Amino acid sequence: MKIDIVTLFPGMVEPALADSIVGRARARGLVDIRVHNLRDWAEGRHRVTDDTPFGGGGGMIMKPDPIARCLEAL
Repeated sequence: MKIDIVTLFPGMVEPALADSIVGRARARGLVDIRVHNLRDWAEGRHRVTDDTPFGGGGGMIMKPDPIARCLEAL
């Protein structure tokens, strides 16, 4: 089974996968889990993946462009 995980924090996900039952399954070759950094598909010098809401208000939203490029590549 192949699983792709897309995250902004791959350094936090990898250790959790290595130290669990999933880590044992990976070591046995039962599952192929790949962790991808969404910023690899972002553009610009700072590789920003979020933006302010278009209608105003608090918080941030994810930009669709990096997500689309990531899904096309995977």
